[in-house]
Amino acid sequence: MTTQEAYVEKVKSKIDQWNAEIEKFQAKARGAKADARIEYEEQVEELKDRRDALQEKVADLEKAGGQAWEDLKAGAEKALGEVESAFAKARDRFTLH
Repeated sequence: MTTQEAYVEKVKSKIDQWNAEIEKFQAKARGAKADARIEYEEQVEELKDRRDALQEKVADLEKAGGQAWEDLKAGAEKALGEVESAFAKARDRFTLH
């Protein structure tokens, strides 16, 4: 497995973990009171949007080679950090309610 393939697999694995978390958040939202449910649903949609954007970057990474790979990887790293941060905030928010 090349470094590129290993990196892509690592990111895909993280996305799979986030998908499982989204499922948990959605279940909690369904059981919440109306005002909290709206907040949860908005948070879940934001997480899905960020996850989807990262999945697009991963698709680009899979096709890239050479310098393009390095450039795209840098962008993916930034997006990965942003998504991780968004999930950390969501975890805090869902835990507080």
